[in-house]
Amino acid sequence: MLINCSLNGRDISVEASATIRLSVLLREQLGLTGTHVACDEGVCGACTILLDGRAARACLTLAGQCDGVTIETVEGVASTEIFETIADAFLRHNALQCGFCTPGFVTTVAALLRDHASEPLSDAEVEARISSVACRCTGYLPIVAAVRDLLGRGR
Repeated sequence: MLINCSLNGRDISVEASATIRLSVLLREQLGLTGTHVACDEGVCGACTILLDGRAARACLTLAGQCDGVTIETVEGVASTEIFETIADAFLRHNALQCGFCTPGFVTTVAALLRDHASEPLSDAEVEARISSVACRCTGYLPIVAAVRDLLGRGR
């Protein structure tokens, strides 16, 4: 099938099986290896990308579902101003360790910041949003602190 979509701000057309996972298409066919794959079941969140601005699991999304959509990977987020802001907060709060989950957190936090830039979120809402990405190294406290800082509620 021919898939026409916007990928990281560029209109593309790519030939792919409609049933191939988006994570495979991104990594193996398009060379965008920033989208990490671990569980292949949508549980860990390492493969989180943005579909039409909303966080989604690339391992659970079929390529055939992507015709006509806007896809943003961590590489796309990395080319925006918001990335530097996220990276600075994560560094300040030591919210990065092994780095495997980092692309999933970057895309998840980018969507959170874009969706709620002017709307306050409770700590519970912040924690619920970022808990969709599994991190085995930091214990989440530094990540929560970084996101609170990004939302102007550092503690």
